[in-house]
Amino acid sequence: MNVGEFRAMLLTISNGLEQDSLESLKFLCKLDVGKKKLEQIKNGIDLFECLIERGQIKHDDTVYLRSLLERVGKTVLIEHIDNYESGSTTIANLLDAKEQEKINIATDVIVEQLGRHWKKFGRKLGLKDTKLDSIQDKHKCELEEQVREVVKEWMKIKRETARVEMLIRALRDCKQNYTADLVDNKLHSEGY
Repeated sequence: MNVGEFRAMLLTISNGLEQDSLESLKFLCKLDVGKKKLEQIKNGIDLFECLIERGQIKHDDTVYLRSLLERVGKTVLIEHIDNYESGSTTIANLLDAKEQEKINIATDVIVEQLGRHWKKFGRKLGLKDTKLDSIQDKHKCELEEQVREVVKEWMKIKRETARVEMLIRALRDCKQNYTADLVDNKLHSEGY
């Protein structure tokens, strides 16, 4: 993800914060930032700069920012994070078309089959629990979307090195051999 796009997204969120929302965010960040530093903060950008300096938010990790906005009731601003994460992900351009198509086929099968074991699958793919919790919060009661988001986040991590074989291996590591076999069979029937 591009740092320039990340900063543009933070500016947009800052512009959408009213003073009372900013004060609420500052209150929530008191332990992370410190009282003296918070007194100097006059707008959202100042707060975000402070959080970046302390490693709380990064261009490739928006979980903390997302949780802060949820806590102060500014869920409408979370859409900017979603747009940033989906718009700046040009993974499809990094992968060759054949590999992208194989991953798309595998994803459709996995979404249909995986069920409630999606978090274990996500961990095998290398996603952190905080990211998995964020996915769960983002797609409450939408199991298929949670699974689809896990694959999307994995692709962000792996970028051009993402391979369908990694998905199949993660399924087998989770003892989801039936689903792995279905993916293999579907790919074979599609000529891959």
